[in-house]
Amino acid sequence: MADPYAILGVSKGASDKDIKSAYRKLAKALHPDYNKDNKEAAARFSEVTRAYDLLSDKDKRARFDRGEIDIDGNPAAPFGFGGGSGGGFRPQGRGNDNAGFSGFGNDGVDFADIFDGLFGGFTGGGASGGYRPGTRQSAPKGANVAYKLAVDFTDAAALKPQRITLADGKTIDLKLPNGVETGTQMRLNGKGQSGPGGAGDGIVTIEVRPHRFFRRDGDNVRLDLPISLKEAVAGGQVRVPTVDGAVMLKIKPGSNSGQQLRLKGKGFHGKTGARGDQIIELQVRLPESDAALAKFVEGWTSDFDPRSQLLP
Repeated sequence: MADPYAILGVSKGASDKDIKSAYRKLAKALHPDYNKDNKEAAARFSEVTRAYDLLSDKDKRARFDRGEIDIDGNPAAPFGFGGGSGGGFRPQGRGNDNAGFSGFGNDGVDFADIFDGLFGGFTGGGASGGYRPGTRQSAPKGANVAYKLAVDFTDAAALKPQRITLADGKTIDLKLPNGVETGTQMRLNGKGQSGPGGAGDGIVTIEVRPHRFFRRDGDNVRLDLPISLKEAVAGGQVRVPTVDGAVMLKIKPGSNSGQQLRLKGKGFHGKTGARGDQIIELQVRLPESDAALAKFVEGWTSDFDPRSQLLP
């Protein structure tokens, strides 16, 4: 199992502040804007983002520490059986005697399905679900079928419907729920395997793909926005990407790197339906070589000392 603490280079007891600091340092070093055509850096960036997405969520971090979920937020595999991870979706039927373990008990296990397979369906007929010798049992339903569905970051934020293909070859459009995140599970009633007592269900586990420049922070979306020196000094309107499409953003004159701006309602939909924001951090970028800029700086004088508060 991938260790998010090791990926970020922090200890298991690290504070939220230490985790955020480690992530920001790695994200800036590995960001695709600084590592063009570097596939290894892009893969590492995605891995670091996955680790931060887990550890920045207190509930998911606690569940990971207890061994209930993996780094992707998927339920830990019971009794040594695992569904694996990766893009797209993968049906897993009960033909291998392990399907239907879809994560609905306290430890991420559908215990009804397990006992159903172990004792031939003698699990009904009482609050405890135990076997009662001599009692009449209802016909068992077919096995559940598990699917994994990879969803683009922007689609997840905007709750865009997703089309998936079921094990029988039929396709359906899936409406994503509020609060969707990696590890979210959705039940498709009657979309599992056929059985004497009716069809089982389809269990869809969502994986939200990392984005190359957006980052998730709770229900908010973060973006490091490069601006030119002229835009920082004089201000102006700049075109900014959001999960809903590009918008125009006003930059105030005299802006500095590190300043943050907020676009209301451009984040993820929370579990209550309320939507988070997009938080934009400005980053002033200089060209590698610009003769006109170099000539201007030679003749420019100012009493401003940006380090006056750091040195005696």
